[in-house]
Amino acid sequence: MNKWFKPWLGAVFVMAIWFSRELCFADTPLAAEVSPAFAGSESCRACHSSEYAAWAKSHHGLAERPLRPELDAAAFHSSRIFSQGSQTNRIFETNGVSSIFTTGSGGVSMAYPVVRVIGHDPLRQFLTSTTGGRFQVHEASYDPLKNEWFDVYGMEDRQPGEWGHWSGRGMNWNSMCAFCHNTGLQKNYSESTDEYHTAMAEPTVGCESCHGPMKAHVDWSLLHKGATEKDPTIRKLSAGQMLDTCAACHSRRSDLDGKFKPGDHYLDHFAPSIVDDSDTFYPDGQIHEEDYEVNAFWGSRMHFAGVKCADCHEPHSSKTILPGNALCMRCHAGGFTNAPIIDPVEHGHHLVAGYDSKGKPVPIEGSTARIGNDKLTGGECISCHMPQTVYMQRHWRHDHGFTIPDPRLTAEFGVPNACNRCHKDKDVAWASQAVEKWFGDKMNRPSRQRARWIARARQGRESAREPLMQLATTNETPFWRAVAAGLLEPWSEDAKVSSLLINLSRDTNAIVRAKAVQSLSHLAEQHAPGVEEVLRERLKDPLRMIRYEAGWALRETLETNSVVFREISESLAFNADQPAGQAQYAVWNLAHAELDSALAHYARAVQWDSNSPPFRIDYAVALSLAGQGSNALVQIQAACLLAPNDAENFFRLGLAWNEAGSAMEAIRAMEKAVRLNEHHDRALYNLGLLYNQQGDSGKAIRSLKQAEDANPRDPRSAYARATILAGLGRNAEAVEAAKKALQIQPDFTDARELIRSLTR
Repeated sequence: MNKWFKPWLGAVFVMAIWFSRELCFADTPLAAEVSPAFAGSESCRACHSSEYAAWAKSHHGLAERPLRPELDAAAFHSSRIFSQGSQTNRIFETNGVSSIFTTGSGGVSMAYPVVRVIGHDPLRQFLTSTTGGRFQVHEASYDPLKNEWFDVYGMEDRQPGEWGHWSGRGMNWNSMCAFCHNTGLQKNYSESTDEYHTAMAEPTVGCESCHGPMKAHVDWSLLHKGATEKDPTIRKLSAGQMLDTCAACHSRRSDLDGKFKPGDHYLDHFAPSIVDDSDTFYPDGQIHEEDYEVNAFWGSRMHFAGVKCADCHEPHSSKTILPGNALCMRCHAGGFTNAPIIDPVEHGHHLVAGYDSKGKPVPIEGSTARIGNDKLTGGECISCHMPQTVYMQRHWRHDHGFTIPDPRLTAEFGVPNACNRCHKDKDVAWASQAVEKWFGDKMNRPSRQRARWIARARQGRESAREPLMQLATTNETPFWRAVAAGLLEPWSEDAKVSSLLINLSRDTNAIVRAKAVQSLSHLAEQHAPGVEEVLRERLKDPLRMIRYEAGWALRETLETNSVVFREISESLAFNADQPAGQAQYAVWNLAHAELDSALAHYARAVQWDSNSPPFRIDYAVALSLAGQGSNALVQIQAACLLAPNDAENFFRLGLAWNEAGSAMEAIRAMEKAVRLNEHHDRALYNLGLLYNQQGDSGKAIRSLKQAEDANPRDPRSAYARATILAGLGRNAEAVEAAKKALQIQPDFTDARELIRSLTR
């Protein structure tokens, strides 16, 4: 503690404060006239006073703002010190400047003045200005409910130089936060100088974030006071357009161009994340990583039935329009044709609380559980169907997938269930027994089977293929058909699967089309029949996301003067401020034989995010193409150190060692890959070839047989085994192995010739 009060350090404090104050105040992003079409929220106040009042104190109205004494004095008025892991932060105020003394870029500790606040409750984060027009979001965050500072990363202990450290690109406001926390934002990134000139129409989420630019409406209203005719400048948004407007910020997605505005189609500007082979979502559609609300909602029965955000949330305050179960009973008490009638007590087998004047549940003895900041009764619909997950250490969010708790999926695949989220003192068997007693065979519902198929697909199990094909064609919810289309990619070389994907690429639902195009993309390189034709059809799709996916698949042959070529180029430039964007640029360069540019982009991606194994692996491939095998090997070795349990990395390492002429090192790397993943068919195949080169035919045959079992669709392993057996004089076994290769691939000429030579 005494180190903070050394006389010389106090002098550093003063200098650092004033240096940073000049730096940050000079670059503070102020409301700029990014377009004369914006009028600002204040212009709405006179005519829409009640809506304005609800908005002003909402999370949208307070999404981002300057420091305000009435809101922030408690956070900064007294000096505080708190530590988390190796990070120590001092919070203080001097001469009216609120600052955070912490370790920043380059490992330098100094005072960083706070210039803006993001969020209101349950936590607030703080912005500091740095070089190149950047604003960075501190890890030191404030909980106003507890009057407590905490580290938003928890126990991660991120270090300077890491992409996700508060001073790194992963916590850069211009790129990661500003669009959703402000109105009419323009990022304005310059790749040549690596600088930002970010501007916005209004700081915070103002009226025009949702209603679109309103200057024309304001001008018309001023000129026609008391008029009874309808304002011709107003274009009412449909329910679907409003959902797209909410989704622009309340979804996990990639931004293609930074140009979305209310009224636009979501897929004209964004590529959303949905359930896939990663752990972004659980197999049943529950949120896992930070997925926000809308992605899971798209997969819900509620969305399929036509429910929109404003059916439950008052648009200006963002609060729910009724408390507790009263909100759900608006539809499920019999008022809506498509909504099943539900008695909460009979259905939920828990008591239901009453509510106080503020809409908070009144506890019933023995029927409540605390989840996050809420004390919910077991009879609350949302307790079971909208379980909460905490993000950023303090922010408990309700899952909007409206999933059904299923303890059996917990036992089989580790999918969490709402029963055990509340009853933490009970095990999964207890929860499973309870739901089976209450609901019996109803638990064996289609959503359970669907989750099983998805979980098995993630494991690479062949048994998932046919069910996924069925899901892609028969499920009534487009979201889940799109999920199936995306998960079928590993089987896309199968004729039945590729034919199905071609049909799905012409589906009436846009996300289904997009996922089918993604799954077909690698077949374009193999010139599979019908694939290039259907991808070229999608270059004319009305939605940019799908045009982008088709153009990316055809990037090597895409006409340089085409609309899609221009759109992809614009998207690459827009995202060039992040390492993933640099890696995408590199792939684009490689497709156009621009190897030097590709290497430069990959090098930048690795420099900006040195802890990302995929960037290093891809960089290694490009280095190998450039004849820099030794440098490629260095990158792959670094990837293996970063991800020591990733079999794919060690497989790549084995290939690199083999290319470098070190067979024994290659064998060791391939053996490690197989230990990590005994079903890694490519590692097993290459390991078999390496064993054979070293004269160990027994190990070679066993490894190749394992490769056949791991991937029965690949004829190469059976053929390689046949050639080894033939060399050993075991002709009958060789013929059987070659026949197996022919069964998989009837036009396998070498296998046919081998059989002919052995049966003469």
